[in-house]
Amino acid sequence: MNGAEALLKALERQGVDLVFGHPGGAILPVYDALYDSPIKHVLVRHEQAGAHAADAYYRASGRVGVCFATSGPGATNLVTGLATAQMDSSAVVAVTGNVASSLIGTDAFQEADVYGITGPVTKHNYLIKNVEDIPRVVAEAFHIAATGRPGPVLIDVPKDIQQAEFRGSFEVEIDLPGYRPTVVGHARQVRKAAEAIRAAERPVMMVGGGGQVASEEVLAFARKTGIPVITTLMGIGAFPAGERQALGMPGMHGTVTANRAITHCDLILGAGLRFDDRVTGKISRFAPNATVVHIDIDPAEISKLVKAHVPVVGDLRDVLPRLGEELEPLAIDAWWEQIEAWKGMYPERYKKDKPLVSQEVIQLLREASGGDVVVTTEVGQHQMFAARLFPTTRPRSFITSGGLGTMGFGLPAAVGAAFARHDETVVCVAGDGSVQMNIQELATVYKHQLPIVIAILNNGVLGMVRQWQEMFSAERYSEIYLADSNPDFAKLAEAYGIESYNIFDRETARELVPQALARKKPVLLNFFVYEAEKVFPMIPAGAGVDEMMLGDQEPDEVTADGPEVTA
Repeated sequence: MNGAEALLKALERQGVDLVFGHPGGAILPVYDALYDSPIKHVLVRHEQAGAHAADAYYRASGRVGVCFATSGPGATNLVTGLATAQMDSSAVVAVTGNVASSLIGTDAFQEADVYGITGPVTKHNYLIKNVEDIPRVVAEAFHIAATGRPGPVLIDVPKDIQQAEFRGSFEVEIDLPGYRPTVVGHARQVRKAAEAIRAAERPVMMVGGGGQVASEEVLAFARKTGIPVITTLMGIGAFPAGERQALGMPGMHGTVTANRAITHCDLILGAGLRFDDRVTGKISRFAPNATVVHIDIDPAEISKLVKAHVPVVGDLRDVLPRLGEELEPLAIDAWWEQIEAWKGMYPERYKKDKPLVSQEVIQLLREASGGDVVVTTEVGQHQMFAARLFPTTRPRSFITSGGLGTMGFGLPAAVGAAFARHDETVVCVAGDGSVQMNIQELATVYKHQLPIVIAILNNGVLGMVRQWQEMFSAERYSEIYLADSNPDFAKLAEAYGIESYNIFDRETARELVPQALARKKPVLLNFFVYEAEKVFPMIPAGAGVDEMMLGDQEPDEVTADGPEVTA
């Protein structure tokens, strides 16, 4: 066989049965071999979409996502998708073709230094120089992508290597002396963590994206101890939103209860999260009285932003059960009284005295689905509304671009999620701005008749930018208007062959949303919503978690400070 055939055989040995990609000249030998391969290929209409689809495939299934691209522009189009996967710890293996080895560095047609370009946005990358290295490199790439803190790995294969005769063996041994992720938490640190938790009077547990792989352990630990649980944007679903102990999302657009709990707690148990700036706000004002116990598989994240008083490096699936064995139910009744008071005073609310609003649409979607669907989002106001009003009931079911905040992620992510969970409905919550960044993937949705409901919250503006310009730039609305040149999204979807509706009022919305979710085929719903709707609560840039602007979350008859802390 040749190198291209060897590459596909090596992928098959890793259990790969599906790839997302787009062909081109430098990767043609691989596509020629694909013609006779059992691996299914999904033709995306843009390479960035292929990377996002592979990313979401991993997030939804736990299996490494794979994407193909050709050299030059094909490979560079992957960069945003790889950076998205890197920031959100998604296991993706990207395979790119390159010009022949003899032409590398000559500015040949469709040549780019893909190895150099992708280094900063991947966990690791390879440029294969010998055809016999293919099985080893593929095996290492999957091992690196899926172990420790997951992340994307790129394999660049010159065209002559794809065409070269392969006589090697597929029986390879992975030997990476410099790569030894710590999985088992240190026993002494686990005991110290237990002592700190046992001594706390006002503890909270904050669960991040790392909790998606350890949802059973998170739930068991929380139920045994009775600790309040906050889930970050990436942690949504790792702990069921309907549980009494769930306080919602923290940070810039988090719930009042979660942020108040952070401000007044005396201990934070951080489980699989990065404590990034959108969660913490101003670091000096973040949980000022709290002892921080931080469990993470990536030692580089511990004390990077928030100082960990008790660091525990390890996999949550190992550490949380052992930590739970050290603890009994916590005696924190007074703390729970305070939390319940905040919950009662600051429920999710929004004003219905305006025309149809985004929050109302998202609530309709959740009510009609029961939250028992896979949700993907684009990036913007609708993303924050969905995070609070449409949390899913299971892990790996709320898929969004957190760290990089990539507009254009949601629609191709819905494609990847639909292939990963082929018997489930996927709801893509989108804005009229971000959905246009990869809207060509309507073709992929139609071709495969994927059961995706695309809900566009069409306010005619770049909503989050407009909110900031209104609040912090004296209403100087610079380059945010879309309504004067937006397409008719329903007609556009119809042109792709997808059933679609324009929806202008809440009565029609209430009628069509349940029908669309019951279709089990592609449907696009274009909701015309109120332009000036804003996301609250909101923590202004540079402010602390305790400096929330409540807006329409403000109760009618209480002060903005809320009740006094009595615990």
